[in-house]
Amino acid sequence: MASEGSEGEHPSVTLFRQYLRIRTLQPEPDYGAAVAFFEERALQLGLGCQKVEVAPGRVVTVLTWPGTNPRLSSVLLNSHTDVVPVFQEYWSHDPFEAFKDADGYIYGRGAQDMKCVSIQYLEAVKRLKAEGHHFPRTIHLTFVPDEEIGGHQGMELFVKRPEFQALRAGFALDEGLANPTDAFTVFYSERSPWWVRVTSTGRPGHGSRFIEDTAAEKLHKVVSSILAFREKERQRLQSDPQLKEGAVTSVNLTILEGGVAFNVVPATMSASFDFRVAPDVDLKAFEGQLQDWCQAAGEGVTFEFVQKWSEPQVTPTDDSDPWWAAFSRACKDMNLTLEPEIFPAATDSRYLRAVGVPALGFSPMNRTPVLLHDHNERLHEAVFLRGVDIYTRLLPALASVPVLPSES
Repeated sequence: MASEGSEGEHPSVTLFRQYLRIRTLQPEPDYGAAVAFFEERALQLGLGCQKVEVAPGRVVTVLTWPGTNPRLSSVLLNSHTDVVPVFQEYWSHDPFEAFKDADGYIYGRGAQDMKCVSIQYLEAVKRLKAEGHHFPRTIHLTFVPDEEIGGHQGMELFVKRPEFQALRAGFALDEGLANPTDAFTVFYSERSPWWVRVTSTGRPGHGSRFIEDTAAEKLHKVVSSILAFREKERQRLQSDPQLKEGAVTSVNLTILEGGVAFNVVPATMSASFDFRVAPDVDLKAFEGQLQDWCQAAGEGVTFEFVQKWSEPQVTPTDDSDPWWAAFSRACKDMNLTLEPEIFPAATDSRYLRAVGVPALGFSPMNRTPVLLHDHNERLHEAVFLRGVDIYTRLLPALASVPVLPSES
């Protein structure tokens, strides 16, 4: 059942499996094959195709279905083409074979994150065009590189380009997460990634002595303060059933460095932390808290940012917003239960929101365990095909949002 397309298989599923076989895994993704794949799709569907090289070897592919009123802002359907590495020995099937088992589960890196969505966009557009539909607003499909490593040579650069400005994006859809319940999760904001390295300096010496004011002692104080904060946020999350993970600030100690020998007390040690700061946190005050923790540990303790996102934005989710109203009404018409949340990690949506484009993260996968980045990442073909149906209903609603005050 791992063939190119089993007899009787839905053509959308066959295309999905074809895309899964393109090895776009970091750190050496085959972006050329992915770009060629989308160029072919554009030709077959009669869509405009533009390639924008935002950095050497990093191409954003833009497919365009023009609307009937070019004065209106467009709808942007974004997806990233890269996937995270795999530990193949832990997989039941080759992660780039796109194996489909007898129950209809399709195994592959990117099956949930997020090659399914890329193909669902394309197949929804294909169906709508075949049915002869035309909509007032232009629909752009953007396929971007390097999201899995921060988007710094992908969407972060693309939104600064004149080619992006020319798209005149008024609203965007991007990736979400699966939901193991009957409901569908939709993300309207996300936490800010802060990667912080704390460096402690102190008195060195022989490992047999009780040396005062060591780097390790002072670093231990900072680590204890940060982990106490972590526990406080964890307790806050657990004590309030209304809170979701994205609504609190998380932190994990991810790297410890220092020392040269067992019998030498080091003069310098460091600890690195991955903070994910909730969007309602006062970022200036929180940075001050980091400074206070370091100062309380003693002299010679400093911190630096390896990554710092400081432009958290929230996409409106009330019916007075025309984009949300169109999205939620279409979902209601399909009897979909939506669970609006703050995305716990980071996606390319943050770059779109930062330049004023409201974005929702939505991957239509309910009754599905969250398996992105996991071994045996998989998606049932029926869930995938229902996602095509859902986008086929969503796109007309979004591309037909009435003229906005800013557009009149």
